[in-house]
Amino acid sequence: MQISPVQTPSISSRRDWLAHSASGLGAMAMAALLTGDGFGEETSGQKKRSVTGLHHPPRAKRCIHIFSPGGVSQVDTFDYKPELEKLDNQPLVGKGKIEPFFGQIGKLRKSFYSFKQYGETGTWVSSLLPNIAECVDDLTIVRSLVAKSSSHTPACFQMNTGFTLNGYPSLGAWLSYGLGTDSQSLPAFVVLPDPRGIVNGGASNWGNGFLPALHQGVAFDTAKTEPVANLQTPKDVSPEARTAALKALEQMNRRMAEEYPLDSALTARLRSYELAAQMQVSIPETVGIEQETRETQALYGIDQPLTAGFGRNCLLARRLIERGVRFVQLYNGGALGSPRINWDAHEDLKQNHDTQGVLLDKPVAGLLKDLKRRGLLDDTLVFWTSEFGRTPFTQGENGKGRDHHNLCFTGWLCGGGVKRGFSYGESDEVGYQPTSDPMTVYDLHATVLHLLGIDHTRLTWYHNGIDRRLTDVHGRVVFDLLA
Repeated sequence: MQISPVQTPSISSRRDWLAHSASGLGAMAMAALLTGDGFGEETSGQKKRSVTGLHHPPRAKRCIHIFSPGGVSQVDTFDYKPELEKLDNQPLVGKGKIEPFFGQIGKLRKSFYSFKQYGETGTWVSSLLPNIAECVDDLTIVRSLVAKSSSHTPACFQMNTGFTLNGYPSLGAWLSYGLGTDSQSLPAFVVLPDPRGIVNGGASNWGNGFLPALHQGVAFDTAKTEPVANLQTPKDVSPEARTAALKALEQMNRRMAEEYPLDSALTARLRSYELAAQMQVSIPETVGIEQETRETQALYGIDQPLTAGFGRNCLLARRLIERGVRFVQLYNGGALGSPRINWDAHEDLKQNHDTQGVLLDKPVAGLLKDLKRRGLLDDTLVFWTSEFGRTPFTQGENGKGRDHHNLCFTGWLCGGGVKRGFSYGESDEVGYQPTSDPMTVYDLHATVLHLLGIDHTRLTWYHNGIDRRLTDVHGRVVFDLLA
């Protein structure tokens, strides 16, 4: 394919400049701004979405999702089961056919941790999470979550995209599409992976799927001191050479976008260069956590080597949402082939959860306390999940670990329009299955969207003959947990 030379128009007056800006990159930049504010129409034969992006008044303006991959045990964290102590080392009976992921059914095992009540609500929390326990009066704890799969990758995909298969837009991508961004110098959707490694399924967990490419999550390299690479101009490149190169690149990309208007990746590329120019200024300031007081850094555990990595991410999440980022996803756990860096506790649950729990506890509690004291918790929704829970029995007859369990697990929400000091749903006497108010992942997603002002049935994208949505054909808003 041959690309004809691009002629640079003569600009001799403000009128010429405005006329020139009405086409090419200027028009695309304006379209990006308008779309970000909810005024743009979708192209490529797609159906127009809501004019403002909102279907009702939102309870929250922004959202942080803390995701702990691997499968956190509900009966060892937030779901206290005194009956499980009485039935310790007994077989599980009366629950129908039991189908654990690895098929190695052991005996019931009481919690590996002691529980006690916290706060004015007297909420039971295990000794694994003493700092988060101090925040229970601000939490809505859901003890009846249900996922579709007990396999890590499909379950991670469902928690992050609504589907167990690869290739669907993530929650953050849907929010970017539906609400746009409050910042023109930072992405709408930022991902902060665990510094120790990427979660199973990798970038598919925060991808744009069939939505335009500009809605995919921007993953920071949290293992490095420079989390966004290549923002700085090399020292041996002069400002004039850099400007000329960017102008030539702009012209080529603009011509390609004009010739192929249905290719959203080209528009996204133009927007990414425009955004990158802004990020050269905004990112160094945003990631400069050394600007925070020692007291604030200590609140997040940054002063301790063990919690410093995830603590920085939690503090960075607060700084990002303060600066207009719509959705931040924090990963507390890395590659799922290595139980030392995630919550997959098959062999020895106590050893595993001891390691992971200390990394989660202080930084997340610091985030919640910091958001609250700054007045950000009122309109910021924070929610924590794993992809599923773990069995109340051991894996194997004499096992010290627990198997995957998608039939019932625990998560929590905080701020942004949910009730404070509230518990929703109940599990049975051993934490095996819900006995009241089961809440599916679809329900969770529908509720999160509702809190952000979106009707989950109306946020759609026409794809392969179907009006696709985050919740597929399922989901209900759980109004009982809303303030």
